[in-house]
Amino acid sequence: MVRAPHSHCGGQRSESSIAHHKKGVKLPTADLKSQLSNLIKLQEVDSQIYSLGAEKAAKPEELKVIETAFEAKKAALAELDKKLIDLQKQRKDKELELGTKEEAGKKLQSQLFSLKTNKEYQTMLQQIQDAKADASVVEDKILELFDKADAVKAEVEKEKIRLQEEEKFFLSEKKKVDDRIKEIDDKLALLDAERKQAVQNVNPKILSQYERILSSRDGLAIVMVKGNSCGGCNMFVPSQVINLIKMYEHVITCEMCNRMLYIDENA
Repeated sequence: MVRAPHSHCGGQRSESSIAHHKKGVKLPTADLKSQLSNLIKLQEVDSQIYSLGAEKAAKPEELKVIETAFEAKKAALAELDKKLIDLQKQRKDKELELGTKEEAGKKLQSQLFSLKTNKEYQTMLQQIQDAKADASVVEDKILELFDKADAVKAEVEKEKIRLQEEEKFFLSEKKKVDDRIKEIDDKLALLDAERKQAVQNVNPKILSQYERILSSRDGLAIVMVKGNSCGGCNMFVPSQVINLIKMYEHVITCEMCNRMLYIDENA
């Protein structure tokens, strides 16, 4: 393997650096050309595998975002239901309170004509008036609770309809994700079979080097030199390194990203 030097090296220093890195797998020119060609084909397969793998890995998170929004709306509806139940309970409590006050008022009213003095009569009348006033306040509170409960009930009904639509959307998206994951799995199975076939055409030592780079460089191990730039990291590749690539004596790698380099001689 020869590693391409950094662009800041001078001519003599570059040649020294290149000479220093001339080690690793060496094959006859025709064989190395063939190996690089096989690696390029393998990279095409691996690029698809890595791309599909990344897409598959992202799918659960995509679904989780939709599910979280759906669950939040369910929780909001549950809170509205709880609020409605609480208002209804408050109203029933007030209705019981009103019944108690009305009974007390009736009891006072029934005692009114059994009183012997005017003072007792006037005192009882005041108590009856106070009881009626208290009952009126409770009646107003009951009506207020009725209005609040009706408003919340209407909101609950609207939210239930919205939630049904959200559930349909969530289930639809979940099906799309599940279907896509199945498509990816099917495609990955085919690519895996294709890869097993492709690696048989690569020298074991070169394959080992390729796979080390593949795993450390996000699924991209061999790249074309475009102009004078590495196709992986855009690092400048000196002319003398390009000449070394064209000699096909060693596998040349980028000094910056360590990816294998090749030249498209048909370009």
